Formats: sequence, C-alpha cells, structure tokens
Amino acid sequence: MRVLALAGRRLAASLPTLLLILVGMFLLLQLAPGDTVDALMAQMGGGDAALAQELRRFYGLDLSVAERLGRYLLRLVTLDLGFSAIYGKPVATVILERLPATLLLMVAALSFAFFLGLVLGVLAARRVNRWPDTLISTLGLLFYATPSFWFGLMAIVLFSVHLQWFPAGGFYEVGSGLTGLALTLDIAMHLVLPTLTLGLIFLAIYLRIMRASMLEVLSLDFVRTARAKGLTETRIVTRHVLRNAMLPMVTLIGLQAGTMLGGSVVVETVFALPGLGRLAYESVVQRDLNTLLGIVFVSALLVIAINFLVDLLYAKLDPRIVSGG
Repeated sequence: MRVLALAGRRLAASLPTLLLILVGMFLLLQLAPGDTVDALMAQMGGGDAALAQELRRFYGLDLSVAERLGRYLLRLVTLDLGFSAIYGKPVATVILERLPATLLLMVAALSFAFFLGLVLGVLAARRVNRWPDTLISTLGLLFYATPSFWFGLMAIVLFSVHLQWFPAGGFYEVGSGLTGLALTLDIAMHLVLPTLTLGLIFLAIYLRIMRASMLEVLSLDFVRTARAKGLTETRIVTRHVLRNAMLPMVTLIGLQAGTMLGGSVVVETVFALPGLGRLAYESVVQRDLNTLLGIVFVSALLVIAINFLVDLLYAKLDPRIVSGG
C-alpha cells in the first residue's frame, strides 16, 4: 500500500509538469518563423494570398495565440491531438504508426547499455587500477566522446557496405511479405546497428556510474563484516553489494529517458527508421505544429511512465524510501 501511495503522489506531481511542458512548447513554437500554411504553399509552388488566408482560417491559424492555446488544451482533455495538415490524417494516427519503432529502439538500446554497463562496471571495480579497469574506463571515455551520428555512419560502412552483415537502414524489408517469426527476426536485424549506435553513449555512462558505485559500497562497514564472517567475494558481491550499487543506475534510467528520446532523432534519421525522432525532424522542417506538439505530448507521457516504473523499482531495491527511513 505504501508503494501505491508513493506512486500516486508521483503521478499527481507529474500532471503540472506535463502541463507546463505543453504550454511552454506551444508558446515557443509560436515564436518560430512560418507555419503549416507556409509549408503547404511552398509545396504547391506558391499561391495567392486569398488561398493562404482561407487555409489559415480553416486550420485556426487566424486566431490569437491565447485562443489557439485554449483550444489546444481543451482538445487534449479528450486526447484529441488535432489533424496533421502535412500527412493528411489525425496526429494520433501518425504517431501510433511511428511509435513502435521508437519504443523498440529505446527498449533495446536501454537494455543493452544497462546490462552491459552493469557487467563492465562490476568487472572494472573488481579489478580496480589493473589493466581490465584501465581498458574498460578508456573504452567508456571513447564511447562517450564520440558523436552518435559518426558511430552510425561508420557502422553502416563497416557492417552493411563491406561485411554485409546487417541492413543499412529501415525498420524491415519492404515488399518481402514476411510474417510471424520471420518478420520478427527481420526487424531485429534492422535494429542491431541503431541499437548499438544509440546504446554506446549510454553504455559509457552506466559502466562509469556502476564502477564508482561498486567501489563506494565495497568500502562500507557491512562489506568488511561479511568478509570477516568468511563469505566468499562472489557471494558478497552478488548478495550484498550489487543491490546497493545498482541504485544510482536505476535512478539514471529515469533521468536519461528524455535524453534517449532526443538521441533517437539523430539515430532514426541516420538509419531511416520510421520512429518519433524522425517524425519530429520532418515536422520541424515542414512546420507541422500539430504533429510536433503531439510528439512532445506523447514523449512527455513516455518519460513520466518510465520514471514511474523507475520509482517502483527503486522502492523495491531500497524500501527505506517508502517507509521514510
């Protein structure tokens, strides 16, 4: 019950944050030059002022900023994200078509970075100031300092062009007619390079955090007590140290959820993945404000949901945050 009460408080606190994000983004977009009608007129090769005025009236762009904001917030109450003028369909439909690719990429990249970072961090801490520690720390610094788009381009050149191990882009083989397990394996093959590209930077962060946390916990009194009782190092690490050392990493998942969504813009563009990141880029270029606001709304909900799950996991690992101890 205490966990549920904690979760309820966190969700209630997230609602004002979500509202501030949406209002701030709406007002910020109004300062950008151009609008949806300008993009439509450019695609049509220009047009007269009367047509542009009629289109602005049709899309409600002739109203004041306050009126447009009020209408937008009222639509959100019913989860109506509006209509995409560029894609010619409701924004919710456009986002739902692109959401699976982004979710799969985020889950795959986060899992890769978290679990490999955990293993490498533990190994570096257990071999501190020795060559495994030096090698792992150096690789982590290299991964963190290298831009993700460069990783992506080099991965395409090496693994797609020269070795031909993985596809160079896309979400699945278009026109292949694959279904079931064959389609699942095809999607997995297409996600290998994007997952590595997005996950390597976060892997560098996780392994360094895990290494530092392990070294801190290993120096605590209860570890020395466990050693004095004759417990093996493996049992001490797996049963006593690891659970406490993982707490900063679990916290980091929630903090970096938004960063990973932002990083997917670059990765999805490089690998031509039909996800929210690429959709956001296309919406900015084409001034599709409704779609861009819809992406911000869904992305904020995803970050809130991830942080909600992280809070529950954190309470499981450290019950003191629930009891207040």
